[in-house]
Amino acid sequence: MKRRIFLAGVGGAFGTGALPAATGRESGAEEEGAIPRRVMGRTGFAVSVVGFPGLALRNHDQAESTAKVREAFEKGVNYFDVAPAYGKDGECEIKLGAALEGIPRERCFLSCKTKLDDAEGAQRELERSLKRLKTDHLDLYQLHCLQRVDEVKQALGGGGAMEVIVKAKEKGMVRHIGFSAHTTEAALTALDGFEFDTCMFPVNFVEQFQAGFGPAVLERAREKGVAVIAIKPNSRGRWPKGVEKTIPWWYRPIEEVNEMRRAMRWVLSQPGVVTGLPASWFSVFDMTLEGVRDLQPVSKAETQELKQLASRCEPLFQPDKRKADLASPHDRRMV
Repeated sequence: MKRRIFLAGVGGAFGTGALPAATGRESGAEEEGAIPRRVMGRTGFAVSVVGFPGLALRNHDQAESTAKVREAFEKGVNYFDVAPAYGKDGECEIKLGAALEGIPRERCFLSCKTKLDDAEGAQRELERSLKRLKTDHLDLYQLHCLQRVDEVKQALGGGGAMEVIVKAKEKGMVRHIGFSAHTTEAALTALDGFEFDTCMFPVNFVEQFQAGFGPAVLERAREKGVAVIAIKPNSRGRWPKGVEKTIPWWYRPIEEVNEMRRAMRWVLSQPGVVTGLPASWFSVFDMTLEGVRDLQPVSKAETQELKQLASRCEPLFQPDKRKADLASPHDRRMV
């Protein structure tokens, strides 16, 4: 199998950098196409403010997947996210690896994850992910979908996944380390337990305005100098009863471009938020890209409109609930 060999260095693309301002286009950040870019915190890499959701590839064959990845790259998307749990038997990793062949590696920020908490399992997943993605290193490797405090402690403790990840970074197999979480307690425990480079967490107007969910994690990430990757940025919460699902997804995505524009402006105006990953469907991804083409700081009027919209939506996460379970059934493979 032919591998895309990574360069030993990226000519200044990686370095020390503070978190960028949370609004507008970043000065000094390279841009290609119409999608703005921001520096991903300490990584020093300027990433597109919308990432490519690798989970979306589960719905498409290789030809369609390759075409979409290439189209996204041509539009300026250079941040690609995937995980071994996405799709059947790692199909999303496999499809993304094939789709990225031929694209200059140094121009992409490739992110993967492990949901295994133990060192032995994490080692297997990392080696397998590198092989599937046809590369010799990952720009970002993350603990995947932390929900319980005990999961965090297991991953960070002796014999946990972090032992493998730290060693992989020393060997150059991993350049930066992050995590994704769906509960406040898990996220705060992770942020306090290790010097992560990134934190992937739900940042969404419905969740914040209706459930107060998110600000505590954003504040702790800011204190720690950790870049935030927003997930669920274009969710409208639970599907209302009697509303036909336009896509078979566990939450309702925004379906109108002006509403998407307001939502993405709001998300990308939150402290420390660098980029966001939309729901894993090509139609939602396309609309999200359209929503950030003229990226501006969110206005007071737009914020008020989102508050009014949120008042008619039901959040995914319960207010004042800081246990390690979600408010709705959830599968760690679907994040």
